[in-house]
Amino acid sequence: MNDKLLEQLAIDLIPQPREIVSGEGTFRPGEKLAIVLPGTADEEDCFAASDLADALRGEIGIQVEVAGQSVEGECAVLLNRRQGSDLKSEGYTLAVQPNQVVIEGNDAAGLFWGTRTLLQSFRASSAGPEIPCMEIEDSPDIRWRSIHYDTKHHQGSFEYVQGFIRNLARYKVNMLVWEWEDKLAYERHPEVGAPGAFTKEQMRELTAFARQYHVQIVPLVQGLGHVSFILKHPQHRHLREIPDSSWEFCPLKEESYELLFDLWDEAMEATPGSEFLHIGSDETYELGLGEACGCKQKADEIGKSGLMQLFLQRSGEHVESRGRRALCWANAPRVKGDFPANMVFMDNSRVEELAAARNAGYDVFSYAPNPGIEPLCLGYFPWVQFSMWRDDIGRIHKGSFRDAADTIADAGKAGITLGSITTSWDDSGLHTQAWMPRFVCAAEYSWSANGPDVDRWIDRFMRRYFGRQASDLRELFQLLQEGALFYYDTFQRRVWHWGEIGKIHLPDFPREIVEYNPFWRRQYAQLLHVAQEERQKVARVLTIIDANLEREVENRYDLEIFRTCAELMRHNVDLVLMLGRLEEAICNAHNLHFSDRPEGLKSLQRARAMIEENLEDRQKVFDDLVEVWDRTRLPKGLSLPEKPFLFSPDRARHFANRTPDMRYLIVDEELLGLEDYLERLKAYIADYEGNLLS
Repeated sequence: MNDKLLEQLAIDLIPQPREIVSGEGTFRPGEKLAIVLPGTADEEDCFAASDLADALRGEIGIQVEVAGQSVEGECAVLLNRRQGSDLKSEGYTLAVQPNQVVIEGNDAAGLFWGTRTLLQSFRASSAGPEIPCMEIEDSPDIRWRSIHYDTKHHQGSFEYVQGFIRNLARYKVNMLVWEWEDKLAYERHPEVGAPGAFTKEQMRELTAFARQYHVQIVPLVQGLGHVSFILKHPQHRHLREIPDSSWEFCPLKEESYELLFDLWDEAMEATPGSEFLHIGSDETYELGLGEACGCKQKADEIGKSGLMQLFLQRSGEHVESRGRRALCWANAPRVKGDFPANMVFMDNSRVEELAAARNAGYDVFSYAPNPGIEPLCLGYFPWVQFSMWRDDIGRIHKGSFRDAADTIADAGKAGITLGSITTSWDDSGLHTQAWMPRFVCAAEYSWSANGPDVDRWIDRFMRRYFGRQASDLRELFQLLQEGALFYYDTFQRRVWHWGEIGKIHLPDFPREIVEYNPFWRRQYAQLLHVAQEERQKVARVLTIIDANLEREVENRYDLEIFRTCAELMRHNVDLVLMLGRLEEAICNAHNLHFSDRPEGLKSLQRARAMIEENLEDRQKVFDDLVEVWDRTRLPKGLSLPEKPFLFSPDRARHFANRTPDMRYLIVDEELLGLEDYLERLKAYIADYEGNLLS
């Protein structure tokens, strides 16, 4: 019912409040607005007032001052704590009347969340910004509404991280699980931190900044598995379970714990006041395989699960000794066992499994289904995974808006979770802003388990996030998703992760007297047909984005990022189509060789020009993409004179870890060998012109 009322009021609130009652009239702040705090206001409430004032000035265009009392006849926003309130933790009420707005919070967080709802409540009118009169009572269904911020393959700038935190708080996210791996300049083990990594002082500053927005930063420093950022360094090689793999620690070596505990201690020192530390512990592919270190023999004795319990027990005890609770990706146990009682398990999605873990005495987070590892754009809408190279790959892929919403909402309704976790795996190297729709969806249903129907929510999100003047955005995301899948299915991209699944090669090179048979176009007939369709779709994507960028839309940077992705998709399609035309031009030269050699030469020269234009286009598209993405990030693989970056591919075969820099997005074109083909063709043309035309 609330979602229909919000549509009638023409406001887009995310998350949807628990209770809304409409009133008569509207609140119009006019030229000047007072934000009034009581004399008992503390530092947190003063920040809520000042941040609200800044947002109203910058986003709504209202003159605002923070005052101790309102002036008669002046519109005001009154902020207050409701002492002895029956509101739940983080709860608030918001009452909009024609001349004032009253926000009351059960606690500091509740009052702050009330100001976020107020910011979203303004709508445009001919008389200026206004809010419909209404009353809201609201509180969250899930205690910790966490977003996983994965920076294993990139590092956002300090200013970007601040804006990212501020934007998440707008949707009432209150925990940021930050997988920073080597993005902290560890002092006890300086070799582990990447060049340009944030110092501990910078992390402390970001932690304090986030706390102002009632967001807790939880460091995630991978343990046991996922530790190539540590074990790639020669001085730590002896701690590997498998000597030739940097992926995993040996859980039987005391030095493994000494090193990890040092890194975890520094992570906790960098995030003072946080309640948790995430120790990773997933994807332990090699656990129990090490023979020289004794892990295989131990696994034969106690099983791989026994080795994992041993590791988690030691790790949990250490983290607890430092005054924190350990979070981990390990599957939550369904019966009481030897796992640390205070550990929180975050890798379950099914309500029955979460309930079994809770009944066994373990705290759990609901894990939103993984959207996959597809590059350039996530699968926000249900899709069937396909490949032109295999018949057995088709399946409905999870991770869409609906999957995330249903999973989190079911857990919230059941009341069995300590929190929810929504991930942003950096495996495929997406810009973090590409994950924002997923984050906002998770925020909605973590706060409001009985939120709107997902299909209706998608339209609300588009209006809320990009502004009501934006258009065709549902179509845009669907087309981007399709374009990303085609990009992923071409050249060697799927080969990289999926193994032997087929790849595209260059057309054959012409033999003597331009002898050539059109084998390439026959082999790739289906590919060329699909590419023609994709070219039209990508053109539509660029049209939609450009039309929206001409308007006063919000979050323009996200659209600029998607535009660079669309241009890369377009270049990829053009490359496929160019290869078909390249073969056609060479075939044409062959046919003309015995009837009109000058025209045959022109056909060869057209083939050369096609390649040159495509290579120039690739460089421009790549340079533009890097420029846009690097506005908010440090250069990928940054090396400094005093500290070069140590690049080391690992067994996980992450798409974004194929190269130390951003070239992972175009390395498949480079591997194609088009540059060498061009040089050979130039020499061939010169020889043809000099010899065969004489």
